[in-house]
Formats: sequence, C-alpha cells, structure tokens
Amino acid sequence: MASVLVASNRGPVSYTVREDGSLAARRGGGGLVSGLSALSGGSGGDSRAVDSLWVCAALGDGDREAVRRGGAEPGVRMLDIDPDVYDDAYNGIANSVLWFLHHHLYDIPREPVFDAAFRRRWAAYRAYNRAFAEALAEAADEGAAVLVQDYHLALVPGQLRALRPDLRIGHFTHTPWAAPEYLRMLPEDAHEELVEGLLGADEVGFHTRAWAAAFLADPLVERTIGETRVRVHPLGVDGDELRALAHRPEVDARLARLREEAGADRKTIVRVDRTELSKNILRGLLAYRELLTAHPEWRGRVVHLASAYPSRQDLEVYRAYTAAVAELADRINEEFGTPDWRPVLVSVEDDFTRSLAAYRLADVALVNPVRDGMNLVAKEIPVVSDEGCALVLSTEAGAYEELRADALAVNPYDVTATAEALHEALSMPAAERADRTKHLADAATNHPPQRWFRAQLDALRG
Repeated sequence: MASVLVASNRGPVSYTVREDGSLAARRGGGGLVSGLSALSGGSGGDSRAVDSLWVCAALGDGDREAVRRGGAEPGVRMLDIDPDVYDDAYNGIANSVLWFLHHHLYDIPREPVFDAAFRRRWAAYRAYNRAFAEALAEAADEGAAVLVQDYHLALVPGQLRALRPDLRIGHFTHTPWAAPEYLRMLPEDAHEELVEGLLGADEVGFHTRAWAAAFLADPLVERTIGETRVRVHPLGVDGDELRALAHRPEVDARLARLREEAGADRKTIVRVDRTELSKNILRGLLAYRELLTAHPEWRGRVVHLASAYPSRQDLEVYRAYTAAVAELADRINEEFGTPDWRPVLVSVEDDFTRSLAAYRLADVALVNPVRDGMNLVAKEIPVVSDEGCALVLSTEAGAYEELRADALAVNPYDVTATAEALHEALSMPAAERADRTKHLADAATNHPPQRWFRAQLDALRG
C-alpha cells in the first residue's frame, strides 16, 4: 500500500526484450520522472521520504512481458490494458479528440465528426480510465494522496472518488484547456463526463492562469465545481542538471560537428520540436524564408538548425505533417542555397544529443506554437546557450506568461511579423542579448520539476 500515488499514461521506465529473452529497462526522462524524486527527499534537502507508487500503462511488448513476469521495478505498477482498448482510448480519443480540442486544431468544415465510431472509442477511453482508477483504489493507503496526470486520464478522479472517497485526489493537465465555445463541440454527455471526471478531484492544476481561467469559464464547470480547487503550478527546468547534460563529451563532439556544418562565422536560429501540429513548424520555416527574402543581407550569414522529432506517426495527419516539414526545408535550400551555404539544417530524428548541442550554439531560439500548455524548450535554450540567445516566442505558448518581459513576442499566425522578429533577434547587440538571456534563465529555473511536484503534493495535503 502507498501513501502517495502518481498515475500517468507513460511511466518512469520502459522495457525491451533482448535477444536472449532477458528484459532491458530504460529509465525515462522529463519533468514527472525528475519530480517524483521529491518523494524520497530529492528536493532541496527535504528528508520526508514516503511510500510511493507510480501507476502507468504497459506501452509495448517489452512492458507487457515485464507485467507477465511479475511486474516492473519496485514502486511502479504497469497495467496491461487490452491493446485494442488502449488504441481506441489513446489514439482515438486522447490524441485525436481531446488534444485537438484543447489545442484548437480542428479543420472545422471537416472535423470533428462525433458518430458511432466515436461512441465506441469513448467507451474504450472510459474503460481505460477505469482500469487506472481501480488500480489506484486497490493500492492506496487510507487517506493517501493521488496525483493524476494529464488529458489521457481526465475521467480517473471522478471514478476514483466513487471507489475511494477517503483519498485526496489531484489532477494536473499539461496541455492548454479548450475555450468554452470549442469544448462545446463535444457531445453533451461526453462533455459532462469529462467535467465530472475532473471535478472528482480535490485539486485541479494547470501550467498557467490562462488555461485555468479557460477551465473555469466553462458554464458547466461553473455550475458544478463544488469544493474542487483550481490552482496554477508552472513547470520549469532543473538548471544544474540540464547544464551538466549539455556539457557531456558526446555533446561537445556533436557541437563541434554542428558548428562545422553551420559555418564558424554564421549566426544560428535554433528550434527543437516534435512534429506536432500545434508546434507550428511550417509557419516557422515560412518566416525564415521571408527573412531571407525581405532581408537579403542575411543570406550566407545565418543557418536555421531545426530538430523535428517525428511524433504520432501512427496517425496519417502527423505523417503528412512530418513530410511537409522536410519538403519545405528542401525547397528553402533549393531556392536560397549556394555551394558553400545550406540555409536549413533539419533533423527529423529523435536525437537529444544534437538538440543539446544546438541549444548551446543558439544565437536565436524560435518557439512559435499556435497553442501550447507550457513548452519547456523556450526555457531550456536560454539556460544552456553558450553565448546567450534572443528568444522569439509565441504569445500562445504557456511559457509566455513567465518569459514575456525578455522575449520577442510574436503572433504565431503572422509569418511576416515572425520574420521581422527574427531579424530583430539576429541584429540584437551582444550586451542586450546576454542581459535578456540571464533574466530568461532565471525565470526558467524558478520552478524546477521537484519543486513543481512538491508544491502540488503540499497543496493537496494542505
């Protein structure tokens, strides 16, 4: 039994089966994994160790084999959910409905369509959430604290409350929250179930005041909120850990190669994203193309280093978007490139070492999502950049709320304004750039993952 429980779709460890049949474990990264170390005294010398359990889904064959052989590592429970149920819940609802709603991504003349297939998938989403609720109810001590993570598990708080009314339940949404008029596109019963699910929590958390306000603006939430408290917990980066990762020998070697590829005397515009529709990579490339057209003095003097990790390639719309990114980069290189200058160096591989090297090389960071819950890249690059960088930042990124004073703000849909912001960033005097970078890095490290996690836990217990 555990006194603190975390629930998320993806867990802190994943497994693969080696050729000899043994299991190889790989520890995950990210804010949640770092934050959980706070439970064992990893935050600021805090020694309040607790019995904790992380409940997650078995995502692949290796994870499922680990479950069959008796479970994952101590402190982790993986749920072997039927693959068809999981696919309908994860791809059919979480990533194809809730993600699109919260990021305002639908092509309205064509989407969404809520038909019989949607109802079947919604039933799977309910069952998937129910599996988590039952596992948490079974494993929790009397009065335990349960922290449920993200839109994949929005129904869990209400389901768990019905099973274990004694528990203290929190839910944190890492995405934006849809505007009320957008969320009303959901069928009425699904909308009600979504809201009732979240309002089963004692605490509902968001990264920014804007997303919390959008949640509270929903008339259905306003009518039924009861005693649920809504809080804002911005997530930052662990500066010391990130700098240590960025100065490993393999990153130094990749940095030297990138500098040679870009050209020693050229400035760099860096972006690092998944090829996620909301990240707005295509308009970013169009803005770079317009920069080279409107300000030809930058031709041959700047290189755009773009890391675009393939995302959700099991969905056709994402495969098409990834291909479009590569095609547009090629067209820019064909239009402006010369024998000794390649304007765009794009990587469509999941290569964290290259990303860290690009962070260090960045003169300008371009972060222009159309809508983003937080966007840690906007915080990571100023922390790691060797010479300091100017940040061109979308007003629709969650990070904008904290970084706005020292970033160059852009409307993510305005390609011309983004091109002009890139010109301003490239032209920024070194002293101003260094001063802005210092303030950006300070803001980025105000809420490291352990402190972020502990703040939610303390609020829930308080």
